[in-house]
Amino acid sequence: MDIFIRATVIYFLLWMITRGLGKRELAEMSAFDLVLLVIVGDLVQQGVTQDDRSITGAVIAVATIAAWLIVFSYLSFRSKKVNDVLGGLPVVVIRDGEPLPKLLAHERLRLDDVAEAARNQGIADLADVRVGILEPDGQFSFVLDGSRTDQQRQPRRQVD
Repeated sequence: MDIFIRATVIYFLLWMITRGLGKRELAEMSAFDLVLLVIVGDLVQQGVTQDDRSITGAVIAVATIAAWLIVFSYLSFRSKKVNDVLGGLPVVVIRDGEPLPKLLAHERLRLDDVAEAARNQGIADLADVRVGILEPDGQFSFVLDGSRTDQQRQPRRQVD
């Protein structure tokens, strides 16, 4: 029972940490972040199983974490509210070609990050973006303003 409780505590701790990190940080991992993940994995294992090196202890720990994943997956499937809490919500960061500074700051994003994501999707000018959305997985989605003609496309904000 001790391993079940430890695995449950660690599961919720890791969930809170990943939610607190922010969408963008999780989507862009560096080599150093990968090393940290390996270290965290080892620390988590030690905290969950303590001195228990038995197969039974490992099975209980893995089964507990898997059970929580299944429970939350099911609850997310059944309830949009639960899905929004567990998975997060998309955030509009560009509207009608203009960045929304308060939302960018809340998500700890620089305009350069949004501009880079736009360039990666072939968008040269943020003025052409009707809506720019930071998705819950940390990726960007852009909806272009198709109503502007080529003569109207005078760059208001260059994204070099």
